[in-house]
Order: sequence, then structure tokens, then C-alpha cells
Amino acid sequence: MPERATMQRAKRDLRRGRSASTAAGEFVREEMDHIREGKHGARSTKQAIAIGLSKARRAGVPLPPPRTGSPRTKRSAARAYRAGQRHPGSKPSRTRSRAMSGALRREPHAAASHRALATQAHKAAGRRTATARSASARKAVRTKGPGLRRAAARKAAATRSRHLGKRSKPGAA
Repeated sequence: MPERATMQRAKRDLRRGRSASTAAGEFVREEMDHIREGKHGARSTKQAIAIGLSKARRAGVPLPPPRTGSPRTKRSAARAYRAGQRHPGSKPSRTRSRAMSGALRREPHAAASHRALATQAHKAAGRRTATARSASARKAVRTKGPGLRRAAARKAAATRSRHLGKRSKPGAA
């Protein structure tokens, strides 16, 4: 069962007009925290993310099943989505829940390391086209609001100046 604070953050995101995947990100973050705290592990970063997304679907976040992926993945995501839309917060049986927890406890904990997350994000971004990345950035700007937009612009300017500074040094060829 997701923590109450996670549910509240996800609901707040949806109220503010953020996308379903942004709200689902709260559940993924919670999952990473659980792995870091030692509650359980995950075989890979991808599995940890999948667990978080499944929790989000079960909690009623309107996150549809993926369009791509194995038939098994699609089926399980569709099942979690339907369960969440009908009975938000529904729990699996106690026996199943304990079996899943036991299996996950035996998995390694490196899946939630900063390096593993960075690698996963980099690979995921690499699979998308430049147009798709640009479009999602544009959409993010639309839902950001003036204060956050200003902060993001400052951060971008600082990053640009840092990178330009490296290139324009004399003798650097």
C-alpha cells in the first residue's frame, strides 16, 4: 500500500494539471526510497520503476498500459489499471503480498543507486527522438508556472555558461 504522503503528492500533481506520468513519478520515487531504506530490493532499475508504476495504477492514477512491451507486461499493466480505476487502493491478497515481499527482499539493492538511475534515464532518453524530447520539454514549460520557469531558466543559463566556459578556454583544442 503506498504511503499517504505519496498519494497526496500524486493527487496534488493531477489537480495542478500535470500529466498522469508525473503523478506516477511520485510512486516511483517512493519505491526507490524503499529500496534505499532496505525494505526490499529489485533485480534492475527497470523493475523498480515498473513496481512504482504498477502501484500508481492500482492507486487510481489514470496511467494507461504501455503501447510497447511484451504481451505479459501489457496484460499485467492493464489489470492493475482496471483495478485502480474500479477500486482505487485495492490490495492484493495477503498471501500474494507476502510472497512478493519475500521475493523482493532477496533481490539486490543497487537498482536504486544514483548511478543506476542516471544510466537508466540516459538510455531511456537515447531511445527517444530529438523531436519527442523537445516536445515533452515544451509541454513541461506550459505546466510549470512563472516561479518555477524562472528558476529553470536560471539553471539552464548556469549550465550553458559552464559548458561554454570549458570550450572557450585558450589552448583547448
